[in-house]
Amino acid sequence: MAATKKVEKASTRIEEEEIDYSLNDLLLRGRVSAPATTKELPSGDKVVEFRLIVTRTEREGVDTLDIAAWSAKMRKVALTLEGDEWIEVSGSIHRRFWQSPTGVASRWQIEAAEILRL
Repeated sequence: MAATKKVEKASTRIEEEEIDYSLNDLLLRGRVSAPATTKELPSGDKVVEFRLIVTRTEREGVDTLDIAAWSAKMRKVALTLEGDEWIEVSGSIHRRFWQSPTGVASRWQIEAAEILRL
């Protein structure tokens, strides 16, 4: 939900300006579950996908997260990753939608802006 802030103009008239405090920026460290794979979409775009295994803070298990590399540079890096390799991924989270045989489907996915080996 956006907040509003009152701003006083030179004419002493008060207007409301909407401020958006949203932030979609994340940093993950974990192990690659298996080598990445390339997928070609119906649009002709290519994406390289892999999964990252991240231990929960409480040490009560792990989360396995879907990572997508869209840029040519990140696709190239992702394809060199090996299973069990420790990496750091920075990027943002997106919800992807597509048409499946049963209707519209979706899933959450991390879009990698940077992939670094640890």
